[in-house]
Amino acid sequence: MANIGARIERIPDNKYNKGLLVKTGIGNTFDSMDIAMVAFVLPSIIGLWSLSSEQAGLLGSSVLIGYLFGAFFSGWLGDKIGRKKIIMWTLIIYSLATLVSAFSGAWEHFFWMRVIAGIGTGGESAIIAPYLAELIASKYRGKYIGALTGFHSFGYVAAAIIGYIVVPASENGWRIALIITALPIFLVLYWRRALPESPRWLESSGRLEQAEQEMRKLEQGVEKYTGKLPEPAEIAPPQVTKGSFFTLWNKKYVKRTIMIYILWFSVIFSYYGFFTWLPTLLYKQGFEISKSFLFSILIYVAQIPGYFSAAYLNDVLGRKKLICTYLGLAAISAFCLSQAHTSSTILISGFFTSLFMVGSMAGMYTYTPEQYPTIIRSTGTGSASAFGRIGGLLAPIYIGYMYPIFGFIGVFLMTTGVLLIGMVSTFILGTETKAKMLDDLNDDNVDKDDSDLNKVV
Repeated sequence: MANIGARIERIPDNKYNKGLLVKTGIGNTFDSMDIAMVAFVLPSIIGLWSLSSEQAGLLGSSVLIGYLFGAFFSGWLGDKIGRKKIIMWTLIIYSLATLVSAFSGAWEHFFWMRVIAGIGTGGESAIIAPYLAELIASKYRGKYIGALTGFHSFGYVAAAIIGYIVVPASENGWRIALIITALPIFLVLYWRRALPESPRWLESSGRLEQAEQEMRKLEQGVEKYTGKLPEPAEIAPPQVTKGSFFTLWNKKYVKRTIMIYILWFSVIFSYYGFFTWLPTLLYKQGFEISKSFLFSILIYVAQIPGYFSAAYLNDVLGRKKLICTYLGLAAISAFCLSQAHTSSTILISGFFTSLFMVGSMAGMYTYTPEQYPTIIRSTGTGSASAFGRIGGLLAPIYIGYMYPIFGFIGVFLMTTGVLLIGMVSTFILGTETKAKMLDDLNDDNVDKDDSDLNKVV
C-alpha cells in the first residue's frame, strides 16, 4: 500500500490546496490582529491608568507570556491528540479572553486576560504551519507555507486600520477595538467541518483506518479540480514510533534544534520589540497619535510584499539563503532607522525594516517544520516558537527600560545586532531543505523510548 506521503506528493497545485491555504490563513490573520491590537490600545491605556514606562512594557509583553506557553503545549498536544482539535480550541481560548479584556477595569485585570488570550494565539499560530506543511507536496510547500505566514500581514494591517479609525474615535474606542478582534470565535463553526485532520499525523500515530479516510476525502476534494489523480508509488507505511520533547535533543536533531531556537529568538525578539512599541515610540518622537498610527499603517502594509515576496523566493532561492538574505537586509534597514530623524526617512527605513523582517519569518515558518519527522514535527515547531516568544516577551519590557536611557537610536541599534545574530547562526548551522520530501528530510524511525535521558545529547 502506498503511504500517505507518496499520495500527497503526487497531488499537483490546485484550487483545493489554495482553499486549504485560505482556510488556515484566516486563522493567522486573526491571531496577528489580536496581538497587534495591543500596540494600538496601549497609548490609550497608558493615559487611562497612568502607567509607567515599565508597566506599559509589561502590558506589551502580556500576550507573549501566554504565547510562550500556548505555543509549547499546543505543539506537544498536536503530536498527541491531533492538529485539528488544537487549532479549534486555541481559537476559542483567545477569542473569549480578548472579549473579556475589553471590559477590564484595571491594568492588572487587562494584563491577565491578555496572557490567556496569548495562550490561544500562540497555540494556534504554532500548530497551523506544520499542519498545512503535512498536506502539501514538497514542490509547492515553500510557496504555500510562506503565503500562509503572509496572512499575518493582513491581521496587522487590519489592526492598524481599526487602531487608526476606532481607537481615537471615543473614550472607549480601545474597548470597541478589542471587541471587534474577538469576533473570529464564529470561525470555529466553519473549521469544524471544513478542515481535515492531517493524514500524515494519523498514519504516524498508527491510526491507519482514519488516515485512509481523511486521505480519501482530501483526494476526492482535489479530483474535483484536477480529474483522476495518478497512482502513487507503492511504499510501505512508516513504522509507528514514539517521540517527545527530548527527541529534539538527541544526536540526530540537536544541531537543527539549536539553530532553529537561535533563529526564532532573534527574529521574534526584533519583531515584537519593533511592532509592539512602534506607535508609542513615534509618539514619543514628537508625532501626534493620529500621525503615529498612520505611519504604523504604512509600515505594516510593508508586511504584505515582505511575506509574499519571500513566499515566492522560498522555492527559488531555498529556505536558508532566503532567511540569511532577508535578515541581513532587515539589519541594514534597522540601522538606517536608528539614524533617521525626519518623517520621510523614518517612514522609508521603517517600511524596509518591516518588509525584510517579516520576509525572514516566512522562510522561518517554512524551514522549521522541515527539520523534524511527523511524530515530533508539531512539538519541534511549537517548542521553537515558544522559545522565540521568550525573546518576544522580553523585547517590549527591555525596550521599556532601555528607551529612557538610550532613546530611539539605541532601540534600533539593538534590533540591528539581534537580527545579525539570527542570520549568522542560520548561515553556520543550517542546511538547505528546498523541494525535498518530508519523508526524505527526516528518518521517522526515531527512538521508540526517548524518555531515557541517557539518549539526550
